[in-house]
Amino acid sequence: MSAPVVTLDGPGGAGKGTIAKLLASHLGWHLLDSGAIYRLVALAAIREDVDLSDESSVKTIACDLDAEFVVSDDHSVKTLLSGQDVGSELRTEQTGAAASQIAAYTSVREALLERQRRFAEPPGLVADGRDMGTVVFPEAPLKIFLTASLEERANRRYKQLKEQGLSANIQALLRELAERDERDANRSVAPLRPAEDAVILDCTELSINQVFEQVLSLVQERVGN
Repeated sequence: MSAPVVTLDGPGGAGKGTIAKLLASHLGWHLLDSGAIYRLVALAAIREDVDLSDESSVKTIACDLDAEFVVSDDHSVKTLLSGQDVGSELRTEQTGAAASQIAAYTSVREALLERQRRFAEPPGLVADGRDMGTVVFPEAPLKIFLTASLEERANRRYKQLKEQGLSANIQALLRELAERDERDANRSVAPLRPAEDAVILDCTELSINQVFEQVLSLVQERVGN
């Protein structure tokens, strides 16, 4: 790696994205939202009416993906697909479920692996995903696995969707998150699990600020920033 990397892995709704953005902003580091990359492939496939069960066609989408993360002065992040800001579309449950499905394809993961690793540039990178510490950046000096109860994660996702003006149903979210957890944990390629040397942080009872302070303390201890 050409720069220090902090990885944040964990199941959907655990708060990885929020903590990753706060940490990257605080440190002045680059940010990689790996879930967004898979969601971008999924969204592009949906827009082009590609059958998500057709691995070869999805791989073609991944290889040709025109995607960019643009960090603003306030450290907010715009996610662009073919030059269009698609941030709100990426966070729908339909796109999330599709991203989880295509993430199980070996050829798609291989197509996106090197692209993700190129995000590791000075002064450093905060990488958020499900296999950042186990597959993409196994040599990262600090790997964190964030988790929370299924009920808490569903409540957080419900609140997030409502704040974005999107419709949401708590029972549907519970079911979809449980199904995604099962699929992610049992896929044959890069299953969701903590790296052997990861710090596991259960944030069910913690506020965002409390989680951030714990993560920042770990960074200062392990990386020295």
